[in-house]
Amino acid sequence: MAIPSPIKFTKNGVEYVSQVDRVNYTIKELTRAALRDTGKYVCRMTRKQIKRRTGKLAKNIQYWVRKRETDLLVGFKVGGFYGIFQELGAPERGIPKVGALRNAVYNNIEEIIKIQGMYLSAIEDENTALGYINESEEMGDGY
Repeated sequence: MAIPSPIKFTKNGVEYVSQVDRVNYTIKELTRAALRDTGKYVCRMTRKQIKRRTGKLAKNIQYWVRKRETDLLVGFKVGGFYGIFQELGAPERGIPKVGALRNAVYNNIEEIIKIQGMYLSAIEDENTALGYINESEEMGDGY
């Protein structure tokens, strides 16, 4: 969807210009852009904490920024289903709890706030905001 045009109408000789749709679009897309960069950052920090045995688990961390719900999901792809054992631990299998994904978020909350703030502060300047916007559905592996 392209950037909505302002709606102009005249009533009793007064011309009104409504940019509500344009502002709503900009806020939604800036939120998605902030979530996309947050997802990349969390994936990167999680990879650094994973205990490497075969090297496959770090490649199976992925983030998803969903367009309709405008939310962020970070987790293990299907090929890394065993990542839950390192994340939560499996004492019966002799695997200690690492909690790499959880720790990547909790230990970096200040950096996540900076990333989110950079995008959301761009609401004040339309040109900066439009430079951050990318409308594609985002599913990336955080590199």
